[in-house]
Amino acid sequence: MLDAALIERALEKTGKSKGGLARAMGVRAGAVSEILSGIRLIKASEIAPIMEYLELNSVPIVGRVGAGASIQPELEQVPPEGLGEIELPFPMTEETVAFEVSGDSMLPKYENGDVIVVYREQRYPLSSFYGEEAAVRLKSGERYLKTIERGSSSGTVNLKSFNAKPINGVKLEWIGEICVTLPRGQIERLRGKSAAKGRKSARTQGGRSSEK
Repeated sequence: MLDAALIERALEKTGKSKGGLARAMGVRAGAVSEILSGIRLIKASEIAPIMEYLELNSVPIVGRVGAGASIQPELEQVPPEGLGEIELPFPMTEETVAFEVSGDSMLPKYENGDVIVVYREQRYPLSSFYGEEAAVRLKSGERYLKTIERGSSSGTVNLKSFNAKPINGVKLEWIGEICVTLPRGQIERLRGKSAAKGRKSARTQGGRSSEK
């Protein structure tokens, strides 16, 4: 949800100004202060420019999560800056990160190359995730996308897949609650749209420079 608190945090995080945001929205300078103070509501036509200016729809892809494959973060061949970013058609909070699905054990629901957006920090106790799919990291370091089931002993779980043998009696270090799933085809379309927008912006900036 796009609200004043999210906008205020994004301004602080990006170091961008209220004046710059107002220009991006095409409104007078004081309008942003009015939104932040609750005096003025955000119009539907202003959501897209706010999201774009403050990068509210960009989520970093920080690594891979195994659906069949065993992903060990310390051995994972991911550059320090991650695997890039995915731009969503709606705003997301700064509390989320994304993982690329690797493997096919969760077919037909998750395919190799899909992206899941999860909460960076575990928000609820282990027991609340029984029966749910989630990104998990084991105490031993491996990272998976699995369905979490109660284990036979205290503190342990069984991790189940649609098309692979379960992993039984393991302990979890972290659970990434899934908030958005993006199929591979949709990701390609979103990236194509983002690239086209970047080319259009570059042409616009080039045209302005030639006019000077």
